[in-house]
Amino acid sequence: MSIPATRIVRRETHSPRSTAAVIVALCVALVVAWVATESVLSLLGLRPLLLAPRGMLSAVAGFPGASQAPLIAVAVVAGLVGVLLLAVALLPGRRARRPLEAEHAIVVANDTMLASALARAAARTAAVSPDAVSVALGRRSATVRIIPVSGTRVDRDAVREAVSAEFAQAAPARPARVSVLVSAAGKVGS
Repeated sequence: MSIPATRIVRRETHSPRSTAAVIVALCVALVVAWVATESVLSLLGLRPLLLAPRGMLSAVAGFPGASQAPLIAVAVVAGLVGVLLLAVALLPGRRARRPLEAEHAIVVANDTMLASALARAAARTAAVSPDAVSVALGRRSATVRIIPVSGTRVDRDAVREAVSAEFAQAAPARPARVSVLVSAAGKVGS
């Protein structure tokens, strides 16, 4: 795959971090606007909205003399928020999409579409209606759940092979581990 094609596939399969950046920027802007409003109200001699700037400074200055339980709780919450923001910034966001093999085109398929194709292959192999099969796709796994018709048996290995073959045909570069779960209680009729 060429460099532009690789960039296009990455752009389509990974989510941008702009939403998280906008939310953080809005929160910081709200805090700055609140502190600025409190400062202006204090300079004008008016009542504060929530807490006067002197009250904020005295509360911060009084922290060393405060009990340790609230300080530890505030530190833990601030640390968790920091770790969460760091994780959002550094970890790749993934969309529910996969690149498929194509000769002269870039094809990116939604996981819902791929799961539907896998469910059809499983239903055909298990001889059940398509409504009796559901497929959940993970990054490197596929879980097929089948509710058979009462009194019939489902060959798990045949279903696993059919789903693996269908998955390999669609996305051969990314093999998936396929697990087949057959419900113990069947349903009446097909």
